[in-house]
Amino acid sequence: MPSQQNNLPMSKSAVRTLWFALLVIIVDQLTKVWAVSTLSFGEPVAVISNLNWTLNYNHGAAFSFLADMGGWQRWFFTALAVVVSAILYFWLKKLPNQLNSETIGINLVLGGAIGNVIDRVVEGRVTDFIDFYIGTWHYATFNVADVAISVGAGLLLLSELVLKPRAEKQKRKAAEQQV
Repeated sequence: MPSQQNNLPMSKSAVRTLWFALLVIIVDQLTKVWAVSTLSFGEPVAVISNLNWTLNYNHGAAFSFLADMGGWQRWFFTALAVVVSAILYFWLKKLPNQLNSETIGINLVLGGAIGNVIDRVVEGRVTDFIDFYIGTWHYATFNVADVAISVGAGLLLLSELVLKPRAEKQKRKAAEQQV
């Protein structure tokens, strides 16, 4: 969670790490352009065992949740991503300019969210093409933005639930030893 401290000056805050989110957006959009220009809709192209490139379009959220709801979900998920992106931006403003698990996680989620928002605003849907499967079971088709969001969320959980408590415990222990 964002710390309670005041915003740092821009030159010292993690806002300077936004280049990482921009990199995620660029890679996401370039891979989607590649998928649309190279792949045929719904026709799998084998990459390696358990992985195909399969062009698909998602009008809903993860796993096509609410995909058949008449179009309102496009703007709902766009607005939700914009709100989350604003929260993540302000979170970065409160953190020091360091690439650590927290700032990398924030930037991955931010870049992925914006990558999918671009699709929703421009195309009215999200382009997916990564098709992971085991036997006849296929995971929902996804994209680079989805991977970034998932990895970023994992890093944020790791940071908040493991790394920060561990660092605080070490600080307390060091302070006790000095007394």
